[in-house]
Amino acid sequence: MKYSNVIKGIFIERPNRFIAKVEIDGQIVIVHVKNTGRCRELLIPGCTVYLEKSTNPNRKTPYDLIAVVKQENNLLINMDSNAPNSAAYEWIENMINTSGDKALEYTLKREVVYGDSRLDLCIEGKTESVFIEVKGVTLEKNGIALFPDAPTQRGVKHIKELEKCVRDGHRAYLLFVIQMKGPRIFKPNTDMHEEFACALCEAKKAGVEIIAMDCKVTPNQMTIDESIEVVV
Repeated sequence: MKYSNVIKGIFIERPNRFIAKVEIDGQIVIVHVKNTGRCRELLIPGCTVYLEKSTNPNRKTPYDLIAVVKQENNLLINMDSNAPNSAAYEWIENMINTSGDKALEYTLKREVVYGDSRLDLCIEGKTESVFIEVKGVTLEKNGIALFPDAPTQRGVKHIKELEKCVRDGHRAYLLFVIQMKGPRIFKPNTDMHEEFACALCEAKKAGVEIIAMDCKVTPNQMTIDESIEVVV
C-alpha cells in the first residue's frame, strides 16, 4: 500500500469525523480524515501528521490525513481506514503468486457477498473457498493492540457470518491488520465492546481462524510484516 505526494503537517483540531485542521508551512488547511473512528488518543493538538495530496484539483479538501505520530511513545501509526484491505490484498496476492505450486489455481476477490454481509476478501480455489474479513487496528495501549476503539455492531455481524462460512464447510479468517510496528500482542477491547469480545471467543470455538499481523509503516507506505500473538 503506497502513497504519493506525502507531506508533513501539525494537527490543530478535528471539528467532525470527516475533516481536520492542520498547519502546513505556517498555514491552516482543512484536510480530509481517512478514518471516521474516534482516534482520540492519536489526534492530539500539536502532534505530527502525514498527508497525501489529492489528485483532484477541484476538491475542497486538498489533502488526506493518512498517518500520525503518537505523542505518547513516538509510534508512527497509519490511520487510513482503506489501507488494511489494500495491504491484505497485496499480501495474500503475493503469497498466492509465490506459492510455487503451479497445479494450484486460486482467484482472489474483493467484497464478496455471503449471507447477509459483504466480506472483504475471498480466495476461490478449485475445491475450496476461503473467506476473510479484515479489520484495521489503530488503538495501542502499553504495547498491546486493541480492537475496536468504539462499539461495532457491524463487526459482530461479520463475525457471525464467518461462523456461518465454517458451518457451511468453508475456511474463514478474521484478519486484524495492526497499522503500526511495535505491539506484540493483540486483544479484543472488552472495556469498549464486550459483545464483540464475546463474539470473537465464540467464533474461535466455532473454527474461525483469528490472526493478527503487524505492519511496516512509513509516511509513504504500509506493508503487512509479521504475525503477533492473539489473546482471546
